[in-house]
Amino acid sequence: MPDITQLILDDHEWFRREFAALDDLRARTPMDADALRTVWEPLAARLDVHAIAEEEIFYPQLLRHGDDAEDETLDAIGDHNDIRDGVHDAARHPIGSRPWWESVGRARVANDEHMGEEENEGLADFRRNAPGGLRESLGKRFAEFMAQHETTRALDTGDKDPERYVRDIDHEIDPPDDRTTDGSLGIGSLKGR
Repeated sequence: MPDITQLILDDHEWFRREFAALDDLRARTPMDADALRTVWEPLAARLDVHAIAEEEIFYPQLLRHGDDAEDETLDAIGDHNDIRDGVHDAARHPIGSRPWWESVGRARVANDEHMGEEENEGLADFRRNAPGGLRESLGKRFAEFMAQHETTRALDTGDKDPERYVRDIDHEIDPPDDRTTDGSLGIGSLKGR
């Protein structure tokens, strides 16, 4: 089983090829909306599913093991939101229309930026710091998630607040102590109850 970093890189290459296929279709005259749909719909779904898989499987572990993980994760979640926004905006327009191409273009630019940063920062950081066995077990989980979710059906594809996402994972890693600084539980007096 390849480790998670390789599976993420494999998806990145697939994204690049599929966006290139859209370029080829855009150059054709007359425009073939069915051919565009055949390429775009699986690409749009996989962009969303890939982001969710990273958010559920990869980034929580990067926050546990990475050197500069918080900044890398904040940036990645923001990028995911930008990608999602472009994908979801494209769904509101007829395939092949000018607004559709503009939305697809925004998703592509955001995805290209995200992939470059992730490859040079988050993935490299994780490869340097996470044990191989963990990378392989996460690879298995990532592959299973992607196989189970060929579409976004039953997945939350909404934007995430990057700071809240990191804060929630940090609380999972290091749960806050329920006691106040004076040693009490901070629940107030129970006298007279």
